[in-house]
Amino acid sequence: MWKDIRDREAGKLRPNSFANRVKSDRVSSLQLSNHKDIVSPHRGSVNSLQVDLTEGRYLLSGASDASAAVFDIQRASHSEGLIAKYQCLFAVDKQHEHGHKYAISSAIWYPIDTGLFVTGSYDHHINVWDTNTTQVVVNFKLPGKVYRTAMSSLATSHMLIAAGTEDVQVRLCDISSGAFSHTLSGHRDGVMSVEWSASSEWVLITGGCDGAIRFWDIRRAGCFRVLDQSQSQLGRRPPISGWTANKLSTSKSHLASQGSNMKSRILHKKLANGNATKPSSTTGKLPAKGSTRQRLHPGLLSSQDRAVSHYGAVTGLKVTGDGMYLLSAGSDSRLKLWDVESGCNTLVNYETVRLHTNKPLQLATSQDSALVFAPCMTNIKAFDMWTGKASLTLSGHYEAVNCCLYSFQDQELYTGGNDRQILVWSPSRDSTELWTRRIGNPVQTKITGATDCPHRQGRSVSTLMPSIKLCPPCT
Repeated sequence: MWKDIRDREAGKLRPNSFANRVKSDRVSSLQLSNHKDIVSPHRGSVNSLQVDLTEGRYLLSGASDASAAVFDIQRASHSEGLIAKYQCLFAVDKQHEHGHKYAISSAIWYPIDTGLFVTGSYDHHINVWDTNTTQVVVNFKLPGKVYRTAMSSLATSHMLIAAGTEDVQVRLCDISSGAFSHTLSGHRDGVMSVEWSASSEWVLITGGCDGAIRFWDIRRAGCFRVLDQSQSQLGRRPPISGWTANKLSTSKSHLASQGSNMKSRILHKKLANGNATKPSSTTGKLPAKGSTRQRLHPGLLSSQDRAVSHYGAVTGLKVTGDGMYLLSAGSDSRLKLWDVESGCNTLVNYETVRLHTNKPLQLATSQDSALVFAPCMTNIKAFDMWTGKASLTLSGHYEAVNCCLYSFQDQELYTGGNDRQILVWSPSRDSTELWTRRIGNPVQTKITGATDCPHRQGRSVSTLMPSIKLCPPCT
């Protein structure tokens, strides 16, 4: 790390590369936090976690005891020794006048601000809550248990909540009108996971208990793509270079010139014969056949409509930050990585894992999408996105883990499980302190521990790095 800092000061390392290396080092050193503890008010398994997208400060959780809670993860409630305790700002449960009666399976923030949050429950209801008054402002009644809800972070033209339920149809709930705006039909069994695209506000991705992953454009009827595990491509799709772009433009111009030559030939033939000549049978059939293929909807073709992505239910979906790839988890205990543009399986062989088979899972990725965090029974495993190797195994929960959430702002991992606990996984404290000192943030830290400098042990010092010299044991 010190070598990277020296290279950065000397101008040998670009700022983006330096920041990426620091983030990678912090992620690779994740461990159970010994200075941050979230006091869970839940009396049931924690099923859903999300940090608001606007400030990155408030953590929302939903549990199987029909309760939802909000935490301020930037300001501790109190401290016990060196451990900062974070208690919930408020919680709503079944004792609330309009609270859920059964387990909350999904809890998400309204993507624009923290004034609203949405909860979906096994009591067939979706509630939209006002954060300030803790009252339900909109309620939706669905025909079955709600497994998962999602809202698009890119949306500027709609306020739709996508709901996956035990019913075969996916429903889109409009907050502004309080009614269902769309009903998407295509799955043959319940829908356990829903995810909006990270590149388009109109594209929705759903995973069903029938093993199918479907892509929907909510502006048109029917799904436009069904992922097939038999269609594959090896590894990452190569980026479009300048040479490739020039080659494509050259080929397009060549085709255009061929088309203009063909038109001139037909026109010359018409003038020579004195009347319009009928094109040949092959020339007339090919465009019709091609146009017919274009008109056929992939979601309506019987061969593609029967395609499956997993041998079992699709229990989790996660789109990478750039929107180019999709991660899926199934009840067949398999993780798969899909190319969104081509719809192909990239054949990344993730190490054998044990996943839940009867409930939805919440996957997470690091900020640069280099690591994938997946709940594997009582552990959390971090897989390399492109090699599939498990680089980290985090153990701390006593029972099965249901959800993972990586906070980009704090660079911490939050997990919830059947043991009713919300655990925080932070980078190594030593590396964090050294990094803070070198950056020069004027915060006060207390140097303690067996590896501290004996000349400063137990003292509170300013961490302005240029004025601090560490002896060899401290480095």
